[in-house]
Amino acid sequence: MGGSEWVSTSVPYLFVSSGGQGDAWAAEAAAEGRRGSQRIIQAGEVAAPEAVAELLGLPAGRRVVARRRIMYLDGEPCELTDTYYPVSIAGGTALAGTAKIRGGAIRLLADLGHVGVRVREDVTARLASGHEREQLGLAAGEPVLQLTRLTLDDEDRPIQVDIMVMPPRRQKLRYEIRIG
Repeated sequence: MGGSEWVSTSVPYLFVSSGGQGDAWAAEAAAEGRRGSQRIIQAGEVAAPEAVAELLGLPAGRRVVARRRIMYLDGEPCELTDTYYPVSIAGGTALAGTAKIRGGAIRLLADLGHVGVRVREDVTARLASGHEREQLGLAAGEPVLQLTRLTLDDEDRPIQVDIMVMPPRRQKLRYEIRIG
């Protein structure tokens, strides 16, 4: 990645876009004069990891739809993003496939009647796993930041869990909260 700090905000990833392709990552990078892209490496039904099942309010091991992606900034891997949905919401939809979704996943969820109205994010730091080191090009012993985002609908039902893993170097997460 370039020598400058990368500032990322969650807001563009939470709202239904008003049109276009819905690639908030590419748009965010382009606004900073950078090039953002992504590669979907796996999609489909999997057994929910324990933490994901808990966040979605499902029994451990229950099947969920997962989309695993590698995010790139200026051609370099900068983040691993795994997104999970209950099968009752995403089973049999484009969310279960590896093709790019026209308008983005948030638009597709809204078209299916599932709109997020509340988000909870937790950020932790830990050492990278072997798989994460390999995917992100990290050295042994390097830490990562893990951002876990839970999206809930207007009835407080979980509709999506995102787990993002990124190296902390030159990374800054920005949260802006409107009060009132």
